[in-house]
Amino acid sequence: MAFAVASPALAQSAAACVGLTKVVVADTTIESAMIVPAGTFHVTTPALAMFNMPEFCRVVAVTKPAIRFEVWLPTQIWNGRFEGVGNGGMAGFIGYRAMGLALRRGYATASTDTGHVNHPLGNGFDSMWSEGRPDLVADFGYLALHMTTVNAKQIVAAFYGHRAAHSYYVGCSKGGGQGLMEAQRYPKDYDGLLVGDPAYNWTGHYAGAHLWYSIATLKDPESYIPASMVPLLANAVNKACDAADGVRDGVVSDPLACRFDPAVLECRAGEDASRCFTAKQVKAIKDIWGGAHDAKGRLIYPGLVPGGEDGPGGWASWVTGHAPFQSTHWRAADGFFRYMVFSPEFKPLDFNYDTDLSRTVAKVGKSLDAVDPNLLPLERAGGKMILYHGWSDPDISPLSTIDYYDAVEKISGPQTTNFLRLFMVPGMQHCAGGPGATTFDGVTALERWVENGEAPGQMLAAKIVDGAVEMTRPLCAYPKEAEYRGKGDTNDAANFACVAPRRGRDTISALR
Repeated sequence: MAFAVASPALAQSAAACVGLTKVVVADTTIESAMIVPAGTFHVTTPALAMFNMPEFCRVVAVTKPAIRFEVWLPTQIWNGRFEGVGNGGMAGFIGYRAMGLALRRGYATASTDTGHVNHPLGNGFDSMWSEGRPDLVADFGYLALHMTTVNAKQIVAAFYGHRAAHSYYVGCSKGGGQGLMEAQRYPKDYDGLLVGDPAYNWTGHYAGAHLWYSIATLKDPESYIPASMVPLLANAVNKACDAADGVRDGVVSDPLACRFDPAVLECRAGEDASRCFTAKQVKAIKDIWGGAHDAKGRLIYPGLVPGGEDGPGGWASWVTGHAPFQSTHWRAADGFFRYMVFSPEFKPLDFNYDTDLSRTVAKVGKSLDAVDPNLLPLERAGGKMILYHGWSDPDISPLSTIDYYDAVEKISGPQTTNFLRLFMVPGMQHCAGGPGATTFDGVTALERWVENGEAPGQMLAAKIVDGAVEMTRPLCAYPKEAEYRGKGDTNDAANFACVAPRRGRDTISALR
């Protein structure tokens, strides 16, 4: 069990902190170690100000060849635990925000830039650093986080005089993929992992999502869907499918049961073009929902699902952008295929799914893809994992995470739930936001499972607007989902129960 430490030895924390520069860590230079006073911490610029921070020892280090990382150590109250945090996009930065959250909970925490610096014009998806550098791709893909974890634990032990009682990992998106990579390659690194919306099948995701959606909307200019048209689609989906669960709340809680056909929005002769889609735009929507296929019609990567298209984190930023070639999907795909896989001259919109995908996997799949479903080594090590995914994610298909869970279950059988639980989050977009109840405390649930043996059957989630709770819902361990009991306030989680989906779990493949 973790414990809080307010040791008299920490009264000398300044000297102990500075002394960490002398700690010998393999292939690592500790560049600085200094006390950061409690209050507001300006990481680099005022835009990165972090408020209400406790006093901590900030350690800045680099592991060869260029894996920069930081370790933050609370000096007043330490809960006895260590938390490693993940990245997003193409990494190239240290996860200061996530480290701040961990520190405020009393954790010693660490993060890495994974061995490169993200170009500021790359909008989080810069890949230019990877050209001709398979060593840096390997660091980015799996090695940097592992080495940071090992080295950070050593620094934690040196500062406090003993190892952390428990080690946890928290990450979403790229960070979710990093969590699965850790569980597969280094199952003893963490006792518990909170893994969200994971980009675990990196090559499949970049070809079958980022690039596939870009081709669907950009290769033919007439297929492009302006951001202003997204509400038209979102409203039609909600009208058709929102109330299917018995509650009209702006959330499509079971997208797999939604039978909405976007063809009903196709323009008729003389209709106002701002209130309908062209035939090519309808096809683009169907291609995005249908997933990427090769020339023989075989599914390469599952598509998105209906619901939650509108809003700040919806299709307008990820899928369509504000002008052609400005969507997040396009920026990510363009750089990845030109710099990490092929050459700067490569034209991603001409990607051949029958030949170029296999070339992509052959070149970088070994370093980037965390697709091994055998998590029995994690179970044998005593590790636990909470896996979650937003149903309205416009970036990474929620079906890909269900696919991974099902693949794990085929190997681990009924004992899977002893170490792995999956929670699908209705109405949540990419890692956060969306129309549903998307705020929940997975860290506490993970702590209780690891330290007390309390396996989570459900978690309480809330929809918070301007600091106020508007709605609560139970998040249910897959394959169960929340169902309204038929009485009471529909904004209160107490009036919902976790039940098996009416459509039946075996219908998922048929519904795609």
